[in-house]
Amino acid sequence: MKDVNLCRTLMLSLCIMLFISSMTFGQVLNKPEPAPNPNIGATSPWTAACASVDFNEYFVNFTWSPPLVDANNEFILELSDATGNFDSATELDKVSNQNTTFDFDFSFNLATNVQGDGYKFRVRSTNPALTSPESDAFSMYFIGYKDPILISQDGDGTIPPGGVIENCNNGNVTLAAHNVPNPENYTYKWYRSATLLGETSNTITVTQDGMYFVEIDYGPNCSGSANTLSNTIEIQTGASSGIAIAASSGTALCVGQTVDLVANINDPSWTYTWFLDGAAITSPTVGDSSYTVDSSTTNFDGDYTLQIEGTGICTETTNAISITDAGNFTVSLNNDTNIVLLPSRTRTLSASSTATTPGYQWYRDGSPIAGATNATHEISTVGTYFVRVTENGGACSGNTIDSENITVVLPASFEFVVAFSSTYTSCESTSAVIALTQINAVASNGTKTDVTTDLSGNFSYQWTRGGNAVAGETSNTISLASATENGDYALEGNLESFNSTSNELNATLASGETVTIASTDLALCDGINSITITADMDLSSEIFTWSRNGNTVSTTDQDFTATETGVYELQVQRTGCPIRSNTITIVQFDESIVTTDSEENIIFQEGSSQTIMASGANSYEWYDESNTRIASTDTVTLSEEGTYLLVASIGSCSVSRTFTVSFRDNFAIPNVITANGDGINDLWVLPNTFSRDPDITVTIYNENGEEVLNETDYQNNWPQSSTAFIKQNMIFYYRIRNGGKTLNQGTITVIR
Repeated sequence: MKDVNLCRTLMLSLCIMLFISSMTFGQVLNKPEPAPNPNIGATSPWTAACASVDFNEYFVNFTWSPPLVDANNEFILELSDATGNFDSATELDKVSNQNTTFDFDFSFNLATNVQGDGYKFRVRSTNPALTSPESDAFSMYFIGYKDPILISQDGDGTIPPGGVIENCNNGNVTLAAHNVPNPENYTYKWYRSATLLGETSNTITVTQDGMYFVEIDYGPNCSGSANTLSNTIEIQTGASSGIAIAASSGTALCVGQTVDLVANINDPSWTYTWFLDGAAITSPTVGDSSYTVDSSTTNFDGDYTLQIEGTGICTETTNAISITDAGNFTVSLNNDTNIVLLPSRTRTLSASSTATTPGYQWYRDGSPIAGATNATHEISTVGTYFVRVTENGGACSGNTIDSENITVVLPASFEFVVAFSSTYTSCESTSAVIALTQINAVASNGTKTDVTTDLSGNFSYQWTRGGNAVAGETSNTISLASATENGDYALEGNLESFNSTSNELNATLASGETVTIASTDLALCDGINSITITADMDLSSEIFTWSRNGNTVSTTDQDFTATETGVYELQVQRTGCPIRSNTITIVQFDESIVTTDSEENIIFQEGSSQTIMASGANSYEWYDESNTRIASTDTVTLSEEGTYLLVASIGSCSVSRTFTVSFRDNFAIPNVITANGDGINDLWVLPNTFSRDPDITVTIYNENGEEVLNETDYQNNWPQSSTAFIKQNMIFYYRIRNGGKTLNQGTITVIR
């Protein structure tokens, strides 16, 4: 009889354990399946997804089994990649309102990059976290392009007459689709005379004769509905015609001369196109087998070629014939194109040429200057000048080339411009360099010409500060190295009868001095209602400002008394610039300012240790239970049991924190207690890993699966002395959890 009772007890234990387990792990997610589209009246599920901009709506059926999922659970439908891999799964749909429905449909749309035959589905639940089996593999394509493809040679958009391309001299021909937007987004199937080839890109390079066409590969189920089959291009083997061109006379031309370029084959059915340096100079013209080069045309010289096209022949381009300009030479000026002519002075204009026998003629304002026939010419009059060079020797004698224009002006005045030539920031830089950056010759009509290069060395200079000459500063730059030199600077210059004064530039250098402030404390707390801030500089004769959080709080107190929290700073005015002090931050002391990264009750394995880090204070003192200081940093490492004290201070304000260290219990969770009141093994005592912890929940069930205890921060106090047990030996079941995670579970036998 005793064995029978024991058997019943064990069976009941097993049932309750299964009941507890099913509360967490009982749900079953089934494999998702395609479902009919109710919005189009479909009665059968889809077998392949061929989506487009015109239709893109699909449904998947999903079933699952109880127990119920948590109320905040979400079911998520996911799609694999084209090979069935879920490492980077795509979320298709997500629902949170089907947590009590065991059979429902997801709906989804295909993304435009879905292209393949091995896509699979699966469903995930979030609470509990479970994943369904994967679905079967399906063909799924987004048909982004579904019109007939057009192909041409090199994808240039020109379909040859009759769709025939001659493949010349055993070369190769590249065919490409030219009307498909973003063609690289698709996979293709190329055919030669109805035989499928291995190329899958939007281009193919061929060497064999045949009829070539292509379509986009949308898989075995979707390609037909796309209707992308292209036009056909026939490749035929052709041979070179041996086309060439020759010049009827010499290829070096003088001005007014011409030369005829003539093709060696004149076929009235061929199309001829002439090129100069690779650019077409005639339109494709039937029978146009010659071209006349005229040297009177600008830029006539260069490399000439001829291209032929025609039915049954290869498109060919001849070798180039170079036509040169025999009368070409250069003219160079040895002056700037803008010259300032000072009163009673002259300037010499100079030119050079690569002509074999150059002849020179200078012009002013468009008219030749009598007697000015040399490579140089001295001027004393304003105007616009140029030189005309004539070739007086060689095969092309008589050719002329004009130089650039030279503008010669007489100034009404000069303008000086000065600027900082070194890195400079007002009231921050401690040195600076000011320099003359530009001299402008100003004509009577206000026109300005930059003459810095010509005249910067001709002026005499004097720097002024505040309108007064600065002794010894007579160059066109001035260097400042001290705040005592601050002021408004300008540069004066003299050249013959011209006197010029530059713009005025203010220089405000920092003095380089420093001021430091210090405070009697850093925090306001009980007993400390004000803090005195002082400077290391005598402020009695200074102009100064105390500020709090950027706002002025005093301009008269040499020592400032702070009664509010904030960031304090002192500014002292020197030589027009503020000297800024360091900042002092005063806080309202609150024990919550000081934080630690550990609970007050610390448990770890004997023989190990734990480090505690504190923050929020300026100084830290750690003491053991004998009041011995063991550390004075923001961290301490504890390895022994006991009570430890932290004193954290901000100035004169401090806070104390106590920490208790215990070694982790090594005994196992008891499965038998004797609740007979003898004081021995009367209570179910857990190791301190699970007891007295507010994050851990302890639940106890009786033989009927009813809760008899459910509490956090378990105090090792079950059962209470008043708890009644209806049998001599009773079995209970427990589960220990931290949040949603089960840490331990088992049985407790209570013997009375």
